[in-house]
Amino acid sequence: MKQILLLLASLCLIPGCAGYKLGAQKPAQLRHITKLAVPTFDNLTLEPRLAVLVTNAVIKQLQNHGSYQIVSRRDAEAVLEAKIQNIQRAQFRSDRNNILRTSQIQATINCFYTVKDLGSGAVLRNGASSAVSYMILDANMQLSETQLLEDLAQQLANPIAVELSEGW
Repeated sequence: MKQILLLLASLCLIPGCAGYKLGAQKPAQLRHITKLAVPTFDNLTLEPRLAVLVTNAVIKQLQNHGSYQIVSRRDAEAVLEAKIQNIQRAQFRSDRNNILRTSQIQATINCFYTVKDLGSGAVLRNGASSAVSYMILDANMQLSETQLLEDLAQQLANPIAVELSEGW
């Protein structure tokens, strides 16, 4: 009797896992792409080295997802091209004693990207991404600014990699 109940219980659990698949679930348009080129993004802002920071962050995130092999353009099946449109800074918090003095800055960055098939030249995917980060002003303004830009690049790269790797 115990064996029959155990067998019935195990049979009930088997269909619950029937829909799962191992591995990446790429978007339908990108399913055939395995090798992706990611050239340095175009920087339409006046912020130096921002394009390199964002491009490197996107490459790292794509490698972490493991859906694509990042290769040079001549070896690739598709290319990810992007333009960093703007970066804006605004006062987020002021000093307690002087409301005209900023104590924390909010920065926002916007980027548009496309994935093109190198064989046919067709656009496989269009998208936009934006990110927000905060910086507390302290004595070393250059270090704070560098950390802000690195954080913005990471915040911007994650949704791009998720969109291309998982297709949600």
